[in-house]
Amino acid sequence: MALPIFPNFSANLKSNHKPVLARISNVSVPAIASPSSKQYKPFEGKPEADVVVIGSGIGGLCCAGLLARYKQDVLVLESHDRPGGAAHSFKIKDYEFDSGPSLFSGFQSRGPQANPLAQEKVLDALGESVPCANYNSWMVYIPEGEFLSRIGPTEFFKDLEKYAGQNAVREWQKLLDAVLPMSAAAMVLPPLSIRGDLGVFSTAATRYAPSILKSFIQMGPQGALGATKLLRPFSEIMDSLDLKDPFIRNWVDLLAFLLAGVKSNGILSAEMVYMFAEWYKPGCSLEYPLQGTGAIVDALVRGMQKFGGRLSLESHVEKLLVENDRAIGVKLRNGQIIRAKKAVVSNASMWDTLNLLPEEVVPKSYQDKIETTPQCESFMHLHLGFDSEGIPEDLGIHHIVVNNWDRGVDADQNVVLISIPSVLSPNLAPLGKHVLHAYTPGTEPFELWEGLDRRSGEYKKLKGERSEVMWRAVERVLGPGFKRENCEVKLVGTPLTHQRFLRRNRGTYGPAIQAGKDTFPGHSTPIPNLYCCGDSTFPGIGVPAVAASGAIVANSLVSVSQHSQLLDAIGI
Repeated sequence: MALPIFPNFSANLKSNHKPVLARISNVSVPAIASPSSKQYKPFEGKPEADVVVIGSGIGGLCCAGLLARYKQDVLVLESHDRPGGAAHSFKIKDYEFDSGPSLFSGFQSRGPQANPLAQEKVLDALGESVPCANYNSWMVYIPEGEFLSRIGPTEFFKDLEKYAGQNAVREWQKLLDAVLPMSAAAMVLPPLSIRGDLGVFSTAATRYAPSILKSFIQMGPQGALGATKLLRPFSEIMDSLDLKDPFIRNWVDLLAFLLAGVKSNGILSAEMVYMFAEWYKPGCSLEYPLQGTGAIVDALVRGMQKFGGRLSLESHVEKLLVENDRAIGVKLRNGQIIRAKKAVVSNASMWDTLNLLPEEVVPKSYQDKIETTPQCESFMHLHLGFDSEGIPEDLGIHHIVVNNWDRGVDADQNVVLISIPSVLSPNLAPLGKHVLHAYTPGTEPFELWEGLDRRSGEYKKLKGERSEVMWRAVERVLGPGFKRENCEVKLVGTPLTHQRFLRRNRGTYGPAIQAGKDTFPGHSTPIPNLYCCGDSTFPGIGVPAVAASGAIVANSLVSVSQHSQLLDAIGI
């Protein structure tokens, strides 16, 4: 799991957060360095590949890396001047900043159930590894008080007893007793075994049939019955257990929102069961890459290139090319044509992918489905570089601030997430300094910013107003020794920043798809030879999910025998 993976909370409370419907525009998002004057360099190299991947987010890189491992000629086209999408890193004044995910677990797990990006999954298949620091807690600042939340089977009970009482302790134990037995079913199929065609019966169902049968026997009748709820909203499991304690409902909603951008009534039970198994089992830990989140991106790029894959930066895709009703390549903003002999894979959002397609080839039902898919809101970001003098020496890497349970964790300006990775990786900042990334997790309304000129006084004034909640959270976490005026680096990002640098329609976090009401789309499209991966596709939002989506597409583009050989090679 990984951070902008952070989001949600619920109880018997009505949320102020309403998903919005996308407004599709045929106007391109402004270019990264300048809205109008960016001159993209000519594409260098062979202007064709077996598979062309649009975008170098985690999903696109996992897809491209595995395709290269499968001996496919693959080319990744990235509009930005650096790879990684929402997971890219950037450096200012020798401060190395994460732009997005920073909370990871299961990354170095072993066995079939491991994170799809884990050492024994995509990275292992590419012969790469990412050294990590391990830790087991984060600081929580909630209306009831402040406490260090520890993962593990017993530690959280102490916090519950202190801040919520014995009833909450009883309900939490009741939830763990019901959920943990289901984890065997939720984790029995390795995500890398899945593909998008009938070959899945060979690579997944048949291959792991003994494990599936064994897990159901181990669960017993009650666990097996609960496993039937894995594709339903997690709130239904909580309701069936008659869990009513407000703290428990709020806490589970927070965990769900952090994981997938929706509350417990919208997240798949399978996702939550996986998370519970990772965070509340003996010996569990959280992980952070020693060289920052960018190290994950670098490892994926190295692995892809090791097997012959190519990456072209500052190569902005202007249009998807369709001939004889099939995707055959792309046209770059500089006018160059790149041909795809086998397939084009879009790692862009569903709305941005739709904008790339010629209008006349898109079935109306497909267009209508995308345009009516609700969107999560966007982000406010605060990146700081500052001196560590006067800052507590026992500072932790992660902090969660919830201002008001009654408003809901998905309400704007209510939850702030703070990551200080230099606590575990001092090399990310100059000696004696810290880097910090604070953000509001997919809760900032785009409507407040839509149409504003980024150079205008109105825009700058709004940035100051809407970033204040993050500044206050940072001051609460760092204590009186921190002075905002002393920061050597101060960057405030808005939904327009998110839209511009990540090329996200309306700066959205992703689709606001609720379990039980709708499902994330598959990876094929009505346009033959055009596939999609990333957070607009199954399994959804979050680093493990997008890594799995990229792997599923790669697996689907090769034969069952090639797929099976890879599973054998990585030992799952």
